[in-house]
Amino acid sequence: MVTRTYSFLSGASTRGLAGNGAGRKAGMVVLGAVGLALAGCADQSGTGGAAVPSEPKAANSHKIGVLLPLSGPNAALGRELLSGAQLAISEATTGAATAQGQAAGLQMDVHDTAAAGGAAAAATAAAQAGDGIILGPLTAVDTAAAAPAAQAASMPVLAFTSDVNQARPGVWVMGITPEDQVERLVDMARKEGRHRFAAFLPDNPLGHALGNGLLASCRDQGLTPPTIVYHTASTASITQMMRELSAYDTRVADAKSDAGAAPSGTAADPAAPPAADTAANGADKDLPSDLAAALNSGRDAAGASSSGAAAQASGQGAGKTTLAPPPFDALLLGDTGLGLKNVIAALGDSQVSSASVRVMGPGLWAAFASKLGALKGAWYAAPDPSSRQSFVTRFMARNHHMPRPLADLSYDAATVATTVARVAPHGYPVDVLTRQQGFAGVNGPFTLLPDGRARRALGVFEVLGNGGGAKLIVPASTKSAVSG
Repeated sequence: MVTRTYSFLSGASTRGLAGNGAGRKAGMVVLGAVGLALAGCADQSGTGGAAVPSEPKAANSHKIGVLLPLSGPNAALGRELLSGAQLAISEATTGAATAQGQAAGLQMDVHDTAAAGGAAAAATAAAQAGDGIILGPLTAVDTAAAAPAAQAASMPVLAFTSDVNQARPGVWVMGITPEDQVERLVDMARKEGRHRFAAFLPDNPLGHALGNGLLASCRDQGLTPPTIVYHTASTASITQMMRELSAYDTRVADAKSDAGAAPSGTAADPAAPPAADTAANGADKDLPSDLAAALNSGRDAAGASSSGAAAQASGQGAGKTTLAPPPFDALLLGDTGLGLKNVIAALGDSQVSSASVRVMGPGLWAAFASKLGALKGAWYAAPDPSSRQSFVTRFMARNHHMPRPLADLSYDAATVATTVARVAPHGYPVDVLTRQQGFAGVNGPFTLLPDGRARRALGVFEVLGNGGGAKLIVPASTKSAVSG
């Protein structure tokens, strides 16, 4: 039977996810999709600096420390994560799992990161209690606060953040990171024959994480460095910056030059239709009908169509119904909501179509894939939802409600702890934590890398359009073979 030692410190956090308006809004979007950025971007730190224990006990036990917000405005999230960890440990300490002996006597030592002293004090308390490993904290800020005490006591940390900047030897980022998603997409696009990558991303933490992931992925896969543009929320800015990224003016000039030599059927032919109408019709002809419709409405809202823009750029009209492809054949986007709508309109304005460019986006798109008809054919990387069904069933049987996506992370972290405890005589050795065969997770297999990153199996999904959502076109996989 699992022994649980609850160590609630007095007081409450002065700042939290529920109290941080911007962090809460961004975080809940991610939570509803794949639990991606809530833990990485929001501020859940308590008060006080990072205190290092004077004489921590040796971290050679199998006692499991858990650091979560269990009081204050984010207690509900903390308790959901606690439930995920409890389920994994309960399963490991019953039935066949106990036949190997080591997992039968696991203890769970729980500390409240929303109490006085915050995550730093909670980590210090875990070290003084002789815990062998820490599951948590929830956020990037709390992870940074807890890491010094944990590392001083040689306690590995399996944090629930998705902020890859917190990853380091001994501190693992358990969240599904934007960098991991981008690497999967780049690998697939490269195999499809794409070699010229670009990104058009929002100037926010998620956008920069995606951009950094694209830079690293292109470098690691021997591709030319990508062109990356970060845009503001302004519609005018999005339109203009997309034109610059897609070399729109150059393409218009080239089209005008080609049209000047054409004998008929072009802007140089008096019998030809007006250049503005021709350019608009040509742009729509190259696009799926639903994307064309979305772009036309976007042009109306912006006050100009792509044909009108061509006329302004050339002085006489584009002179050709369709512009040449842009200087990239794969484009990474990072927007959601209204920002994505404006980006879609800018794609049409600059004649960037799926005929020549593979559009890719974040796993957040999974939450509203049925509304992405204007991006038919676009890709995103995310876990296969069918992998989660067994966990959902077991969680509901124990807790009588559907698990939130963040509970997946705590279950996975506890699975790591119980698996290592079964095979390691003492503590949680790094070589066992980073074993090549990895671990079986809620959303598929994953491995822990020595540098603190978690490599998760992600599938590639393609947007179907016409309200059809998305379909899995490539099963989940990782760079290395992983088995449970």
